[in-house]
Amino acid sequence: MIGKELADRPRLTMATDIEVYFCDPHSPWQRGSNENTTRLLRQYLPRGTGLSVHSQAKLGAITRQLNERPRKTLQYQSPAKKFADCVVPIS
Repeated sequence: MIGKELADRPRLTMATDIEVYFCDPHSPWQRGSNENTTRLLRQYLPRGTGLSVHSQAKLGAITRQLNERPRKTLQYQSPAKKFADCVVPIS
């Protein structure tokens, strides 16, 4: 079942000429980046921990730490640095 947020994907695909891909259920190997991010988040937020028990400041600190953490898949650059390198040439 596809959620409401992706119900208009055919129009998105036509407008952007970008194909939308859905992973098969119960196939974590198709969601590598998602699975890796979840693994990293579990270092800060154990399974079953609700976000509502954490302050916005704490969640923001976790976000900053993850975005500034170098990643092998980014040639040991941080996601924040890689994003900035990609966005600056566009602006």
